[in-house]
Amino acid sequence: MKITILVDNRIAQPELRAEHGLALWIESEGKRILFDTGQGGALGKNAKILGVDLGKTDIIVLSHGHYDHSGGMALVMKRAENSELYCHPGVIQPRYSISDGIATPVHMPQPSLVALDRLPPTHIHWLQQPLMLSAQIGLSGPIPHKTSYEDSGGPFYLDPQGKRPDLLSDDLALWIHTGSGLVVCVGCSHAGLVNTLNHVCRQYNGQKIRAVIGGFHLRNASSDRLSQTIAALRQLEPEMIIPCHCSGELAVAELRNALGERISMGAAGMIYQF
Repeated sequence: MKITILVDNRIAQPELRAEHGLALWIESEGKRILFDTGQGGALGKNAKILGVDLGKTDIIVLSHGHYDHSGGMALVMKRAENSELYCHPGVIQPRYSISDGIATPVHMPQPSLVALDRLPPTHIHWLQQPLMLSAQIGLSGPIPHKTSYEDSGGPFYLDPQGKRPDLLSDDLALWIHTGSGLVVCVGCSHAGLVNTLNHVCRQYNGQKIRAVIGGFHLRNASSDRLSQTIAALRQLEPEMIIPCHCSGELAVAELRNALGERISMGAAGMIYQF
């Protein structure tokens, strides 16, 4: 099983393009899965440089409906017309980030919505519960919020007036079972990194976490949330923790100080084999 980071805020090779977003290319059990699509500007160029043929995409999984994870949908669907899409129904709703009274749209871009609308109904799978893509690959479905210290990670709302908080109920994760535990892919962990990992463990009969890769959305996390997240990760004992995208440099530094070499910052161009 191989995971290639196609899009991230950081780059591992100078010829690649950095972008505030995330896209992972997953090759496992004969399936080629694109987990998120970034904003769209970096995906095609980076995929070409890294030798990834997006036209061979079998499955697209959207972790949630924010623009920096869904912006490349039109590009991928144009190249891989037979690909199938897996996501929560909430990915298409309008949503905003509000700061200092200013509402900024953060929902799925219009070209992506149009591309989604043009997909044959048989190629869209709306997830509202866990689902197995194969014998060893699963999708979490909606992740219940059970920890008291984790939140969605930002001032997110379903309306520009800020009257309807967005709990990011569409947030989901993908996991792959290996002989040495589960490899978990997350988009932004809006449901909480610890919530997500615990939920995946419960789904797979308490199987240990081998690795977690993706956005942790800890850049605005309080010291209390960070300390409790570190304590939970110590208990879960993943071998590899690969923060990307929205994890936050200060938070990653705290994680590294506490958990040492198991923390390895991700970047576009990095390849992981399990």
